[in-house]
Amino acid sequence: MSDEIETIDVIANIFSQAIKKTLEKSTKKNIRYSMTFQAIPKVSLKPEVGCFVMFSGDYSGLVVMNFTADAAMNLYRSYMINMGLPESDLAKECTSNEVIDTMGEMTNQVMGRAMSMVESKYELTSYCGQPKALALNNSITLTPEMDYQTNRRVSFSLGTNRFHMELALEKTQFITVR
Repeated sequence: MSDEIETIDVIANIFSQAIKKTLEKSTKKNIRYSMTFQAIPKVSLKPEVGCFVMFSGDYSGLVVMNFTADAAMNLYRSYMINMGLPESDLAKECTSNEVIDTMGEMTNQVMGRAMSMVESKYELTSYCGQPKALALNNSITLTPEMDYQTNRRVSFSLGTNRFHMELALEKTQFITVR
């Protein structure tokens, strides 16, 4: 087995750092992620709240964020309270438009930070559209037309709540030339 780290693992680590930094700043909560990334055969949106966004440019791929109802509500409530909204004005259900929109906005902020971090480190640029966020009862497997290498799943925790990022990346290798 080679000691060289695959590019998808480098990108998954950068995206994980972006998730941690962005969500900690916006929610004032401690976010942790597993240093064990899982190789998965495909990416899927999973219940209860899922967000996805494709990105393209110098490198291209797909990011999916999957939240349990408890994780989505914890992040939503912390985000809104941190922004100064009174608790009495907050949505009570993870399927409400306010919660879904907030999860999409947080995913958008994460992607902006992740893209900036990759650009800063590798001088490569990618752009993404507006993330789509959905309340889900069943899993939906996403099958992009691009030729993706092995996909990754990273597990996050917010107290006792868990959520996941799934990443698909085109077949690419970042080779730093000195």
